[in-house]
Parts: sequence; structure tokens; C-alpha cells
Amino acid sequence: MNYSGSCHCGAVAFEVEAPEPLRVLDCNCSICAKAGFLHLIVPKSRFRLVRGQENLTTYTFNTGVAKHTFCRTCGMKPFYTPRSHPQDVDVNARCLDPIPSAMTVEPFDGRNWEASAPSIASVAKE
Repeated sequence: MNYSGSCHCGAVAFEVEAPEPLRVLDCNCSICAKAGFLHLIVPKSRFRLVRGQENLTTYTFNTGVAKHTFCRTCGMKPFYTPRSHPQDVDVNARCLDPIPSAMTVEPFDGRNWEASAPSIASVAKE
């Protein structure tokens, strides 16, 4: 299934190919819990930035592996490079237009990332 998405102001837009229904992770780590990010991890080959590369800025912390990309205009983080799968793209399912009604949301214990990270592998391979 092909999905379209964007940041809040629309300056950054993307397309992603993912199975239907979506299976996403709801992480409780410090950044995801505050932002309400629902993780849809896909290979880079199934993600396409339609517009807005020049409007993206990056934030890193802790290990520096994850590259959190934000829209410079509205501050929304529609996708990023995840620490668990730096070769892939992690899309915020809440930034898909429209948000899919057929979606399974699974909890992920990001506060205990090292112990929980192996469980992400099954979600990213779909």
C-alpha cells in the first residue's frame, strides 16, 4: 500500500510503501513519549521525500546514531533515521494523510532501549 504524509505546515512531504494494515510501535522513551511519535520503520527503498529537503533540520543526542529530522517551519518530525535501524527510515504514522484507520499499535519500552531493541526487528522487516 502507498501512503502520503507531511509535516504540519506541508513544507515537507513524503511517500511511503508499507503493508496494510499498518503495524506501528508506540515508544515510551523521553523524546517519543513527548512527541507522540508512532513508529513505522521501512527500508529507504520504500520511502521517497517528495518535497522539503531544504526545510529539514537535524537533532541528535545520546549516542548520536539517530538523526531526528524536523521541519524548520512548523517543528514537526514526520520521519527520521532510527538508532535501531540506521539504514532505514522511521515514519511517524500520525503524519500520514489521512492517518490510516487500519493500524495495530504495539507498545515499545524505549526507556529500557538496550533490552527492548531486539523486538524492533520483527516490525522493521514487514
